[in-house]
This record gives sequence, C-alpha cells and structure tokens, in this order.
Amino acid sequence: METVANVLVGLVAALHLYILVMEMFLWQRPPGRKFHGFDVEMARATAAMAANQGLYNGFLAAGLVWGLIAADPTGFRAQVFFLACVIVAGVYGAVTANRRILFAQALPGAIALAAVLVAR
Repeated sequence: METVANVLVGLVAALHLYILVMEMFLWQRPPGRKFHGFDVEMARATAAMAANQGLYNGFLAAGLVWGLIAADPTGFRAQVFFLACVIVAGVYGAVTANRRILFAQALPGAIALAAVLVAR
C-alpha cells in the first residue's frame, strides 16, 4: 500500500507542476487560454494573478516531493500537511471560482491523503 500511496502523492505533485507551467508560462498562449477558457484579452489582464497562483501550485508540488524523499516521520508529516493544503485549496477554489476544481484538485488530493494514511 505504501507504493500505491507514493505513486498517488507523486501524481498529485505532477498535477501541481502541470498547473504551475500552465499558469506561469503558458497562460497567454493557446494551451493556457484553453486551460481556463479565456480569450486573449482576459488572459493578458489576468496574467500576473495567474503567475502568482502558479507559484503557489509549485510550492504545493515541492512540498509533496519533499514528503516523498524525506525520511519518516518528516516525510509522512510533509505528505499529510501538503495534501491537506491541496484539499483546502481545491475546496476553496470550487466554492469561489469553479466547481470543477473540486474534482480536478481536491478529489485527487483526498484520495492520495487517504492512501497515505492507510499505508501508515
């Protein structure tokens, strides 16, 4: 079960790295605009905000990777903390921005957290 948990944590980290790239580097280009459904003007107007969001997603990914490579108990605690952050961010995003975020961010985080806790 520990291997499954580690794979799930790794996938959540990869998801947040993907979001970082989309929000920080591709926001105003076709893949980034399609990611959020924005036209050129909206993407330009929100680029700084998106880059800031992307940076936060990078911090989540970095924390999850740290949790994967750190020895226990630090690794376990980092995974639990950063997965909880992912879930809270996903729920907040779903309530305030787009319901889809609940399924794209919070649900994978919750599944990974459950696997981490079961593997313990």
